[in-house]
This record gives sequence, C-alpha cells and structure tokens, in this order.
Amino acid sequence: MYIAKTLEEADRFLSAARKERKETGLVPTMGALHRGHLSLVSCCNTENDVTVVSVFVNPTQFNDPADLKKYPRNPDRDIELLTAEGCDMVFMPDVKTIYPRPDDRTFDFGGLGRIMEGRFRPGHFNGVAQVVSRLFSIIKPHRAYFGMKDIQQLAIVKKMTSMLELPVEIKACNTLREGNGLAMSSRNELLTPAERQNAGVIYETLCQAADKTDMEVGELKKWVTGKINSNPYLEVEYFEIVRSSDLSPVEKRSGIEEGLVACIAVRAGSVRLIDNVFFPNFDPL
Repeated sequence: MYIAKTLEEADRFLSAARKERKETGLVPTMGALHRGHLSLVSCCNTENDVTVVSVFVNPTQFNDPADLKKYPRNPDRDIELLTAEGCDMVFMPDVKTIYPRPDDRTFDFGGLGRIMEGRFRPGHFNGVAQVVSRLFSIIKPHRAYFGMKDIQQLAIVKKMTSMLELPVEIKACNTLREGNGLAMSSRNELLTPAERQNAGVIYETLCQAADKTDMEVGELKKWVTGKINSNPYLEVEYFEIVRSSDLSPVEKRSGIEEGLVACIAVRAGSVRLIDNVFFPNFDPL
C-alpha cells in the first residue's frame, strides 16, 4: 500500500492510475478506523480499480475545540488495517496540505443544513463541505463512499456535489453495529465500558419506535426520549422523524408512511452518539 502525505506524493501515484484509465474510489475518513470503515473500503475495492482512503481529522468541522482535541487518533493502526483490507493508497495529509490558506467558502444548504446536526453543531456541515470538496479536487475520484450512520452528512455531501457540479458518484453503505446494536463509530473508543454497554439502548429503542405505527409524531418523540433518558448513562439531544428524500421533518403521521427515517443524537457521558433507523416501506437515499 502506498502512503501519501503530500500533494506531490498523491499525484505521483494517482497520475499513473489515470494514464492507465483506471477508475478510482475514495473513502474519506478521520481515522481511528473500525470495521464500519473497512466495510466501505471493501465496497470501494469491489467497484473500482484503485481504492484510496483519506485519513484527516478536519478542524473546520468541529465547533467544539475540546472535541477536536480528544478525537481518537491511531495512524499506525489505521495503516495496518488498510494494508490488510487491500487499500491501494492512503492519503494522510496535515492541515496545511489541505488548507494552504484559510478556506473562507460558505455553503448554503438551506433547511437541510439547519436541522438536527446543523442545529446542534453550527458550522459543522460547512466544514464537511470544505474538506470533502477539497479531497475531491485532490484525488479526483470516480466514486466516493459514505456510511448511512451519518445520514445527514451523506445528504449534505450529495447536495454539495450537485451544487459544485462535481463528476463524483456518491455511494451510500449500510451501518455496521456492535453486538449490542450500537452503531460503529470512532467515538465509541471514548466510552467507558458501562457507557458502551448501555448505549445499545439507543438502537433498541429506535427499532421499537419503527413498529409503533399507531403513534403520532409528537407522541412517539416523547416515548423515545423518555425511554432513553430513563437510562442514567444516556441523555437525548434530539430525536426527529424525517423524510428520506430530503430529510425534512415530519409533523404528522398516519399509519405507515413511506420513506421515513428516525434520527437521533444522544449524549453518553462526554461522548456524543448519532444513529438512525429507516421505518418500514422506505425509499432509501
């Protein structure tokens, strides 16, 4: 596996692939890789001639400096895992390589950027758009792979790609889970054993909510929030039911409606966890 840390090193490898008309797939990550990331790499390997994984903790998408500082990092382990998974190139730039000058671009995603994560993490999605568009300009992939756990981020990246008319196909991959149902995330490494065990209640509750087709939205929100908050290790930050087509919030629901997704953010101690579950009869993104 080729390791590139500079633009010149990345271009040296990728220009050779382009000359051979090979198709390139990109898996953007912030490192601290787990099986969820590796499943994206596997999908990328299947659909492309060349697989590139970027490992970069992007400072512009953190609205909390403390969160940026404590974000888990394990580059040696990341390289080991990617080598075993058959990745062709890992791109591990520093901040000055990605941002040789401050990125003052502002993206307007409309209502999509103001709900859920956009509401509770102001500036986050602007930073996501900055770094992903920058990575696309460097790697020039044919396809890029993102996990469904970050469903709003996936929608933002799709919209950004369309807005900038970038020739990149955005591919969505299923969420992988731990034994207790907790969605795999690098942040899980920051949980205490008790927090990690109790965090399985999040997915369990979302699955139960999907079956409660007789409840209206307001009633269901109260039920989900109350059940999770009754666990002393957990506290709900938001719970929304949205349409899968554009993630617009649903205010009323009658029986089973197509294309609904339950999205949640929960605090487990100092760690923030997000997850989502599609309701029955859905049309995925």
